[in-house]
Amino acid sequence: MSFEGKEILLTGGAGGLGGLISRLLTAEGGRVTVLDRTEPGGELRFMRQDLSTPDGIEAAAEAVAARDWDIIVNLAGIQHFGPLELQSPGHLMASYLVNLVAPVRLTQAALPKMKARKSGQIVNVGSIFGSINFAHFVTYSSAKAGLRGFSQALRRELSGSGIAVTYVAPRAVRTALNTSAVLEFAKLTHMNMDEPQLIAERIVDAIRARRRDAYFGFPEAIFVRLNAIFPGLVDRALSANDRKAARLFAR
Repeated sequence: MSFEGKEILLTGGAGGLGGLISRLLTAEGGRVTVLDRTEPGGELRFMRQDLSTPDGIEAAAEAVAARDWDIIVNLAGIQHFGPLELQSPGHLMASYLVNLVAPVRLTQAALPKMKARKSGQIVNVGSIFGSINFAHFVTYSSAKAGLRGFSQALRRELSGSGIAVTYVAPRAVRTALNTSAVLEFAKLTHMNMDEPQLIAERIVDAIRARRRDAYFGFPEAIFVRLNAIFPGLVDRALSANDRKAARLFAR
């Protein structure tokens, strides 16, 4: 599929990974609009919206519904690393709003015009954490698991409509989303972390190919399959790292 002349909405496009994706899409002729709280650099079209509150999501949905889109890329995300009880109530609510509720609501807003044209693509950027649900990433993992389920259910609902649904699941990426505690945990556990440029290219490749699902990283992609069939086996494989993470918060 060519991106030439395609109207593309990219949420979270002002971040490091989002900026790389927007540049790649623009370089191939895509007409990218970034939806974010922070204005991106360059000459990209911009919609200032806040997806961390119900009112903000509704305002964003109204703006999205007013325009025709060929591709919606739901990239925006936030993360909490640590014991669940240490996450503030406000951040907990925002985690589900940004990571799950906003993609669902913005997709809902864009669908009527896509259905009328019998064409379009919804791209949901999830995470390996949505299939291998990690301790100390409870809200992030569970929200991404919800996004994965939403993508699968929506794909079945839209079968024959001409609208593709792509679910992309990178493993950990070296971006500003990672706090110093996450980086310390990654070092302690030898967690694989990919460079943003590589992941941006792979995400754009998945969009171009209109892939159904794309899981990035080895052995993580294998663990996704194992966790679906033998979760107890994955529990045991991760237990040592879970204990290391717990010690980070016992200091």
